[in-house]
Amino acid sequence: MKPKPQDPTEQSLWRPLRLLLDAMDTEIAALYDEAGVEGMKPSYVMELLRLHHHRGPMTITELASSVQRTHSAMSQKVAGMRAAGLVRTMPGPDARTRTVVLTAKAKRLVEALAAEWRATEAAVRDIESEIPYPLSRVVTDIQAALDRKSLHDRIVEKLAEDAAWR
Repeated sequence: MKPKPQDPTEQSLWRPLRLLLDAMDTEIAALYDEAGVEGMKPSYVMELLRLHHHRGPMTITELASSVQRTHSAMSQKVAGMRAAGLVRTMPGPDARTRTVVLTAKAKRLVEALAAEWRATEAAVRDIESEIPYPLSRVVTDIQAALDRKSLHDRIVEKLAEDAAWR
C-alpha cells in the first residue's frame, strides 16, 4: 500500500501568529462581555470609530477604503454590524450605493470603544518594550522584503520547482 502523503497544512510558519492574534482578540472581546456590550466584536471597532470620530456616515465603498478593506469584505462586516444593532444602512447618493450610519446604540458606545482602543495600543506598546524585536518592526521589515519581491513572485518561483504544480 502506498504511504499517504503528508498534509502540507501541518507545517505553517505564520499560523502561530494568526493564533496569537485570535487569542488577543478573544481577550478584547471578553472586555466587551464583562462590560455587558452585546454584539460587539473587536473587528468592528475601527469602522465604528471611523464613522463617529473622523468621517461621519460613509458609503460602504468609502468606509472600505478608509480602513483598507475590499468592498466585499466591508459589505459582509456591515451586515454583521447591522445584525448587532450597531449600524444601519440607507440609500446612498446613487442607486448602487448604501450609506452606513451609526445607530443610537453605537453612538452610546463609541467613546468607550475609543478608550479601549487607546488602552489596547498602550498595552501593545508595553508588550513590544518587553521583547527584543517588536512586531511592528517585523511588519515593516516584511513589507520592505515584499516591496523588493512580491509574495506572488516568490510563490511562482517555488512552484516552478515543484512537479506537482505543473
